[in-house]
Amino acid sequence: MNPRIVALVPLRHHSQRVAGKNYRPFAGRPLYHHIIETLLACKTIAEVAIDTDSPVITEDAGRNFPQVRLIQRPQNLRDDAVPMNDVLLYDVEQIQADYYLQTHSTNPLLRSETVTRAAELFLKNCQYYDSLFSVTAVRKRLWDGLGRAINHNPAILLQTQDLPPVYEENSCIYIFSRSVLETHHSRIGQRPLMFETNPLEAWDIDDEPDFQTAEVLWSRQKERRQ
Repeated sequence: MNPRIVALVPLRHHSQRVAGKNYRPFAGRPLYHHIIETLLACKTIAEVAIDTDSPVITEDAGRNFPQVRLIQRPQNLRDDAVPMNDVLLYDVEQIQADYYLQTHSTNPLLRSETVTRAAELFLKNCQYYDSLFSVTAVRKRLWDGLGRAINHNPAILLQTQDLPPVYEENSCIYIFSRSVLETHHSRIGQRPLMFETNPLEAWDIDDEPDFQTAEVLWSRQKERRQ
């Protein structure tokens, strides 16, 4: 029997930098619709759940995604300063799974094929790894705050494409068990598997320019698929 994977999507009503971001129209539909449809298309995901404090999303999701479970976020977890890990700890108490896959509405370019590939890779290797998180490879000359080279030798001027990569946690995909989350208070355990994703798919909407750029990228991807 295959392990049960539940996808968790936290969706706050309030957004600090882009007003109403999660339910703002994006390419003709509320932004969060894109990631929900992506997750529903993943054969490895048994159930999709939305954690929200938003009456707008609660009403809209109930109408458009009746197969998605709604978890009402309690009042004590609604403040901007509440860490996401605390929200997830509440969520995993509400819905049973062998593993949880968490992502965000702010990754609308993420494809269902990529999510499925990540889940399948983790399940194939879960005897070696206790969690998975997605990353973007960075091949640039990086320095720390003291002016020390991080990933290159300044005396050997390699082309950037030949530099050994360092990896950015891009927040697109996390896979973890309840025990990992409770033990480490983190989605990332002691033996994580890094899953590299395409930089375009990993585009994250954090501010208004990100939102506008993501819409352009989404439209171009749609044109190429047609």
